[in-house]
Amino acid sequence: MTRPLAIGVAGLGTVGAGVLKLLRDNAGIIAARAGRPIAVTAVAARDRTRNRGVPLDGLRWYEDPVALAGDDKVDVVVELIGGSDGPAKGLVEAALAAGKPVVTANKALLALHGGALAEKADTAGVTLAFEAAVAGGIPAIKGLREGLAANNIARVTGILNGTCNYILTCMRDQGREFADVLAEAQKLGYAEADPSFDIDGVDAAHKLAILAALAFGRPVDFSAVHVEGIRNVTALDIKLAEELGYRIKLLGIAQAVDGGISTRVHPCMVPVGHPIAVVDGVYNAVVAEGDFVGRVVLEGRGAGAGPTASAVVADLIDIARNRSTPVWGASAAALSNTPAVPMDQHVGAYYLRLMVLDRPGVVAEITGVLRDHAISLESMIQRGRSPGEAVPIVLTTHDCQEASMRGALARIAALDSVLEPPALIRIESL
Repeated sequence: MTRPLAIGVAGLGTVGAGVLKLLRDNAGIIAARAGRPIAVTAVAARDRTRNRGVPLDGLRWYEDPVALAGDDKVDVVVELIGGSDGPAKGLVEAALAAGKPVVTANKALLALHGGALAEKADTAGVTLAFEAAVAGGIPAIKGLREGLAANNIARVTGILNGTCNYILTCMRDQGREFADVLAEAQKLGYAEADPSFDIDGVDAAHKLAILAALAFGRPVDFSAVHVEGIRNVTALDIKLAEELGYRIKLLGIAQAVDGGISTRVHPCMVPVGHPIAVVDGVYNAVVAEGDFVGRVVLEGRGAGAGPTASAVVADLIDIARNRSTPVWGASAAALSNTPAVPMDQHVGAYYLRLMVLDRPGVVAEITGVLRDHAISLESMIQRGRSPGEAVPIVLTTHDCQEASMRGALARIAALDSVLEPPALIRIESL
């Protein structure tokens, strides 16, 4: 019998325990597809006494994850610690230096250090695999890097954070405000005690940086991603979006535009007829558009023990079969130096909601500012009358440049008739 592939797993949280359970429960089918058994022989975690719901008897135990990389009886290291630096980074670097393949679910590590780690993997001649780092169980990495390898990719769009998608779905379906739904999501375990990485868009931006590198064959560059979260989205905006034929989603969008590649994460108004508009709850989706394949839509569970473990083990099966692809789809020398296009050069349509005093001349003031910045209106909604009190005015624009819109917003916000900071959401035609 072929010798089992010996795995060392660092991090025995929800995903780590899920990997051990999957390898145990589906051992037969995994061995058949890998051509050999895959067995966990060593683990690294801090607390030996914690019940993780899976048997750990007979496994070599390391409290220092970096020491796991030096175990001569470990063939492949699986990093499930998390975090862009510290023990996770140290473990991955040590494993690559020791000539051992690495499987990781760590999107922050790859977004911030993926270029350097890819060089180390290339130098060592070993695999650095990360299917689980983006969109959980959805095969987004293999889909872009291998399945669509023959295509020029025009755009990749994703719902990349289940927490945000769940919150926005509940706000739409139940008419509730952001803070109320966030508190409930925390109680249900869909949001962390400190949810800032999720709701401020950082988690989605890490994942988008990875997708953009694969889609456009260039080095990963998190610093180029424009990032906004969902804290300022209101139930009123969601209701008005529905009336206009849109749904609000937090999207990551990487797109080839004039002058380079645009990468941005922010709330978007998406036409209700687009496939991504109906992806609700904690689900994720990735939509890729290739010149020969057209539009490809991948949807599924983007987090959790089962989906993430599924992606980790898929990478392990590839390693057992000696299937290997360069980390970013091509060698470092073949990667593109296409520049990043800053957000102020973005061109698109916009939704604006203004809370203004109901008095004569207000609309003329606002439209005059927009005219001065060469912004033309597509539609305007003004509901009801309440003389001397606040009323909402909703404007949608034709395509204009982000820099022009920002300049106009600064002037509009300074008008004494405008009582709150203007709400701005970009409209995506997709």
